[in-house]
Amino acid sequence: MSAISANKAELLAIANAVASEKMIDKAIVIEAMEEAIQKSARNRYGAENDIRAKLDPMTGDLTLWRVVEVVEEVEDYFKQVDLKQAEKLQPGAKVGDFIVDPLPPVDLGRIDAQSAKQVIFQKVRDAERERQFEEFKDRQGEVITGVIKSVEFGHVIVNLGRAEGVIRRDQQIPREAARVGERVRALITKVERNNRGPQIFLSRAHPDFMKKLFAQEVPEIYDNIIEIKAAARDPGSRAKIGVISRDSSIDPVGACVGMKGSRVQAVVQELQGEKIDIIPWSEDTATFVVNALQPATVSRVVLDEDDGRIEVVVPDDQLSLAIGRRGQNVRLASQLTGHQIDIMTEEEASEKRSKEFAERSKMFEEELDVDETLSQLLVAEGFAELEEVAYVDLAELASIEGFDEELAEELQSRALEALERQEAAHREVRRGLGVEDALAEIPHLTEAMLVTLGKAGIKTLDDLADLATDELIAKKREAPRRRNNTDGPPQRRPQRETDKGGVLGEYGLSEEQGNEIIMAARAHWFEDEPTEEAAHADSTQ
Repeated sequence: MSAISANKAELLAIANAVASEKMIDKAIVIEAMEEAIQKSARNRYGAENDIRAKLDPMTGDLTLWRVVEVVEEVEDYFKQVDLKQAEKLQPGAKVGDFIVDPLPPVDLGRIDAQSAKQVIFQKVRDAERERQFEEFKDRQGEVITGVIKSVEFGHVIVNLGRAEGVIRRDQQIPREAARVGERVRALITKVERNNRGPQIFLSRAHPDFMKKLFAQEVPEIYDNIIEIKAAARDPGSRAKIGVISRDSSIDPVGACVGMKGSRVQAVVQELQGEKIDIIPWSEDTATFVVNALQPATVSRVVLDEDDGRIEVVVPDDQLSLAIGRRGQNVRLASQLTGHQIDIMTEEEASEKRSKEFAERSKMFEEELDVDETLSQLLVAEGFAELEEVAYVDLAELASIEGFDEELAEELQSRALEALERQEAAHREVRRGLGVEDALAEIPHLTEAMLVTLGKAGIKTLDDLADLATDELIAKKREAPRRRNNTDGPPQRRPQRETDKGGVLGEYGLSEEQGNEIIMAARAHWFEDEPTEEAAHADSTQ
């Protein structure tokens, strides 16, 4: 395009070619051309002018004009005209109107033409990036195939045809070689806008990638007859999936395995030999945990729903198998079930039960001032805390063999006295720590909790009010028991900083209770603020 007055067909041909090559709307290219022409025209007529250009997308006709305001007395000759001059341009024009002043076409010089090209190219690039973002923004969770373009600092750049994606180092399968020019499948995990175009993040290590591969290989999953309820991966090494069938006549595990393992092998090959355990999913948590720990045999499962923990007892010869190499089996089972799993042998479980029994018996013996036989009888009946004895239904306590109503009443009375003694002792410690009495008025907080707060440096209403609910009540997450090798005793991974819970995490407060505590602590912030009625009254005085 050597001039704005160039061949009409040439202008349209350029617009059509660019739109087709970049796969963007022709109107965007036309708009870019108009913007380039306007810029070049301002260079010729003066940048102060408000110059507009219009290119007809059907005929190629170009119209060039400037917009001026009709005024009584001209102050800016570039953007204003008087009424006399306006009448010549547009009969009937009035002061305050904005009218059009037609301009003749101008030839583009070499510099102007280059500048126009840059404007058009920039506009087209922006449109192409927006088109790419729109194309991929709703495809998160899809598996896509591309060609490896390059490997930069360990990150794999993948050509997806109309865009590029990146498989970051931590989203690759370990020890998988990425060769330029090879085809690769990956899951789209995130699409973000970026100045250089859309950022498309891909993953081959995400559990959903394995799920999608199974959906491609197992028609029953694609048809929603079989559902993958949970998945956990140690990329490149081992994985577990929990499956359930909506059709009782179809075995979900067998369908995923396929004839002679053909279906699961196709997924295994794509995941570089990753071993996959296919497990029947169950609504019953204990049953699902037993299945998830396969191939190990489980003797007993004890659930702690409040803490989200599960204690699993296995025979001595099954311990190494249940834990797995470097704790892999129990770690994957924990991820799959969403519960923290502690593995112990029959002997360890027996020792733990004996220790707990002895500790609880001793506590009842001392706090209730009863003999060893009676305290052991309470523990054997399932009582573990003084609160349980103090507040249990009297008839339930009296129904214990060898007990009567009189003994039950006496035990409850002693339990209440013991709780009062403990509360008084904690109150003394709390005051010694400097914790304000005002905190004791807040609902749900016991003196024992206030001692814990005081030790954490939370001593005033403002200290407590500054906390978020999670900082107050979140439970501490611990690592599963595991072995570093098959010869040593079970070990626990050192606690990470991120695993620390809230200040009162050990007390099992609910989120609702935590919110009530925080809001009660913040109540005094609003006591001194005037009400709307008071503020209105003050403003009228």
